[in-house]
This record gives sequence, structure tokens and C-alpha cells, in this order.
Amino acid sequence: MSDVALGLDVGTSGVRVLAVDSDGEVMAEATSSHPLLTPQPGWTEQNPADWWRSSCTALTDITAKLTNHTIIALGMAGQMHGMTPLDNQGNVVRPAILWNDQRTGAAVDTITARVGRQTLIDRGGNPAITGFQLPKLVWLREHEPEAFANTKHVLFPKDFITYKLTGEMVAEPADASGSNCFHLASKQWDDEVLGALEIDVNLFPQVVASHDVVGKVSARAAQETGLPEGLPVIAGAGDNASAAFGLGLSKDNLARGSLSLGTSGVIFAPLETATPDPDGRVHLFCHADGGYNLLGVTLAAAGSFQWYRDTFYPERSFNELTKLAETSQAGANGVTFKPYLAGERTPHMNPDLRGSWTGLSLATTQADVVRSVLEGVTFSLRDTLDVITPLASLQELLTTGGGSTSSFWLQMVSDVLAMPLLQPTFNQGVAYGAALLAFWGQGQQVQPVVIGETLEPHDATDYADALIRYQGL
Repeated sequence: MSDVALGLDVGTSGVRVLAVDSDGEVMAEATSSHPLLTPQPGWTEQNPADWWRSSCTALTDITAKLTNHTIIALGMAGQMHGMTPLDNQGNVVRPAILWNDQRTGAAVDTITARVGRQTLIDRGGNPAITGFQLPKLVWLREHEPEAFANTKHVLFPKDFITYKLTGEMVAEPADASGSNCFHLASKQWDDEVLGALEIDVNLFPQVVASHDVVGKVSARAAQETGLPEGLPVIAGAGDNASAAFGLGLSKDNLARGSLSLGTSGVIFAPLETATPDPDGRVHLFCHADGGYNLLGVTLAAAGSFQWYRDTFYPERSFNELTKLAETSQAGANGVTFKPYLAGERTPHMNPDLRGSWTGLSLATTQADVVRSVLEGVTFSLRDTLDVITPLASLQELLTTGGGSTSSFWLQMVSDVLAMPLLQPTFNQGVAYGAALLAFWGQGQQVQPVVIGETLEPHDATDYADALIRYQGL
């Protein structure tokens, strides 16, 4: 019987669990979905009980497939920033408020006024942001005082599942650094920030390293999940850090980062020391390997392309539209698209920004419009890289996400970023990184990333005017 480690990802749409062997091969996979709640426009919530139900279903399914393997550990990962409030007995006080919830604008203003924007950036790497955990807690105190009074513990989503499995409440730096109240230098909760807001630091759990053993699966959790009683559970990491760890990105190779062309576009740049952008235009978080990372985010990357297809040409495939875009010239015949369909993070940090087209004329073709969408997203990624470049040592980017399957779009990105793009032959995402962290927690190092094709940047002269036009609007 061979040894496997499990990685569990508590995602927004569901739970995914992978079983990985010591060679980095995936032995089994299981998934289970859970609902998203939107009680008001701009609000997004989930019931932690649904996370637990999904986790139990997926873990039960995967353990049934592993009768010829020995499970040695379980690593945790999941959606960042969510606020899960618990009472003294560890019961959920109200539904968790998620990473993409936008109700906390006034709370962000309160935090910024009391703490100071520059203090937040200098100590925590980020200004106050609507999606982060601390503004949600401030919102809870203001709008649901009874629920706030009953709240004695605050956990991130994956850490709630860890608690259900082991009875232990912990956090780890990769998730905690997305809270707005974590001191990056000390890697502990920030007494200065919390004191300015009159929030008790004891609401937050003990901080451990991402590869630390948190506890062991209890007898009750073993019955509900099919996991072996006493199985070590590893703290893990937030989703972006976990996925990057699974790609082998670390402080040991600062030249290599990653670019995800998923619903959102994300550039991940590893750092050895905490180096924030002085203007707070790009996120700075702790990485799962003990270092740090910059994270630049375009909120609607492939999401912009999907919105365009679904809104105007639902009968056409993405491949058909991409081929049509290829018939337009670089610069999209003067059409410029701003991809701010969900507001924007890097470099603007403004949830109220909105998308637009400019330069439309009677000469504009459908091909020009499609190409402008792809170019607009690409230029927004260039904005992101321009912020990251003075702070990091990037020389190449591993590519992931659905948009990276388009060689046309990927070459455009390589040209505009002036950056080689490496395509990994093996990428299993967040749960995979959690499984590798589980191996690390058991004293084993697994690094199976293999590079396939590399796209070298071409001369981007044809995009120069279009980029200047985009950045000037």
C-alpha cells in the first residue's frame, strides 16, 4: 500500500479534495458543491454548515476510493478573507460573509480614519479593503450588535473546517495576512490596529505555520468523513498561496511568478521580505513557504470575455470569438475596452469603477470589439505588472486558468507584458498545493512541476499606441 496525502479546498462554489502520492501524482479526486447566498445586492454569504456538509461528502467519497493507499495527512486550503463568527461554544453566530462581499464601504472608511491608510500599508501590506475580514467585523459591530456581542471567535473558511475536524482553532499567515489586522513583520495579529478600533485581539485564533500540524481528526469527525481517527491535519494556506505552492513558486526562486487568466486575472510574485507598494496598489501577503508574495488582481479577466460572450453572442464558442478577434489588427482599430465590470483591485483599489468602450465608430467591426476585450484585460495586467516590477524580481511567469488555453490571447499577454510565459504540463490548483503542504508537514518535500511550452514575447510596437490610449483614459 502506498502513502498519499489529501488536500482539501473550501472553494466558493464547492469543496474539492485530491489524493496525491509522494511522486506528486494524483491518485483520486472528489468534489461536492454548496450554495451561495445573496440576501441583498452586493452581499455574498455562505452557511458554514454547508461547507462542512460538502467537506464530509467529498472526504467520504475520496476515502472510499483509497482502499489500497494509506492516508498520512490532510492539508487545508480555501477561499480567503471570509469572516466566520463563532460563539463561546464554537457554534456559528450568523452566516459567513465572503471575500467578494461589498457591504463594508463605511467600515473601510472607519478603519482608515482611525488607523491611517499609510499605517495599514506599512504594517499589514494593504490598505483597508471591502473584501477583507476586519471590515466585516467592524460592519457586524455596527449593524448586528447582538451577533457581534455573541461572537467570541473569528475564523477563516478553511480554518472552520479544521476546527470541525480537530476541535482546534488556528490561523496561518497566508490567510491571516488578508485580514487587514495582521502584522507582516511579526506574523502575529496587530495589537496596534485592533486597539485603535477597540476590537479584542482574543477574537482571533493562534497563528501557526502553513505546514504545521494543527491537530488530529477526532472520533466524531472520523465517523462523519470516513477519515482515519487521529489523522494529522495540516494548517495549509489561503487559495492563492496554496495554488502557488503547488506550482513550486517560492522565495527560493524570486525570478519565477505566475499569471492566472481565470475569472479574475492574478499575477503572483514571490518575495523574501515584506515589501509593500507604498501606495497600496497591489496586495502583499504571507506565502505558504514562510516568505511573502505580491498579488496583483484584475477582477474581470476571463470573466470579461465570458460576460461579452454570454451577453452578446451566447450561441458562439470562445474559440470562435477568439478566431474572429485574430482578424482584427493590434489596437482593435482604435477601440479601447476597460474591464472594470466588477470594480477593480490593482492598481485602482476602487470597487465603484465600471467598464466601458471608447473609440467606437461606424467603421468598428465585431472583430474589433472582441479583440478590444482581450486587449483591455491584457492592458490591465500590464498595469498590474508595472506596479509589481519595482518591488520584485520577476523574469518569467507560469500560466494557469481557462484563458491560458488560448495561444492567441497568451501570446498577446506575453508581448504586452514583455515577459516569457511558461506553460506547466501539470497544474491541479489549490487542493494540490494543500496536499503538498500536508507532505511537508510530515517531513517530505514533493516538487513535481514540469514545464512544457514557453512563449517568448514578440516586439510589442504594434500595441504601443493602444496601451498609451488605454492608460490615458
